[in-house]
Amino acid sequence: MAWITGVYLAYLFLPILLLIVGSFGDVWLNSMLPSGFTDRWYEAVYTDGSFQRAFWVSLRVCAATCVIDALIGLPLAYAIYGAASRGVRAAARILYLLPIAVPPIVLAFGFVLVFSSDTLPFLGSAGVLVGGHVVLTLPYLLQTLVGDMRHLRLAELETAAESLGAGPLRTLAEIVMPSLRHSLASGLIMVAALSIGEFQLSNLVAGFLTRPYPVVLLQAFYGATGFACAATVILLALALTASAAGALTAHRATGRHAQ
Repeated sequence: MAWITGVYLAYLFLPILLLIVGSFGDVWLNSMLPSGFTDRWYEAVYTDGSFQRAFWVSLRVCAATCVIDALIGLPLAYAIYGAASRGVRAAARILYLLPIAVPPIVLAFGFVLVFSSDTLPFLGSAGVLVGGHVVLTLPYLLQTLVGDMRHLRLAELETAAESLGAGPLRTLAEIVMPSLRHSLASGLIMVAALSIGEFQLSNLVAGFLTRPYPVVLLQAFYGATGFACAATVILLALALTASAAGALTAHRATGRHAQ
């Protein structure tokens, strides 16, 4: 089985390795590897105004998406988990997982139809872009939170707290929220990674000044190969940074709890 693992890892990491090599290659035309060495492609991306703007747009959209997902996801997941009827919980799960089943481009066309009308002429705004990212990423956070609530047997912890005289607000503040902090952190890591790399919906609903990094990245592939590779490596680094920041937050939360 080791060779199967090796083939899988090679299939997974070889394209990324080629991107990194290509981002430092001077010329890459009809060959397996580029020739020459240069760092001018990264300098070209750094000095490109459209890429600078797209970089900060992606960061702002990602941050806003994480905040909104957390504010909506926590109470919604708690309500779904606490529903008395199993049928209600199943129906709620089907509903919140619908955005995963529907292709993002279908949702994007729906956004175009709704927000390009005379009644709601907001297509291309940052708010519509963030809203689209929330719709696409919230199911993943809900799935994480609801699943961990079942795994942690949160109902039993709440019952124990109530038997000791704790009221609903105190139970929520001292039992529910601390128990879910790691689940929330891991869910938001996934949300951040998905938001930063999202392309299909963003490509259709973003305006010229609100285009995130993956959308602007598309134009790089119509130019020099080295420039496109460098721009793609920066996107990968951005996604890894978001994941590392989320993991660090979760680690610090664990450390404070241990103390």
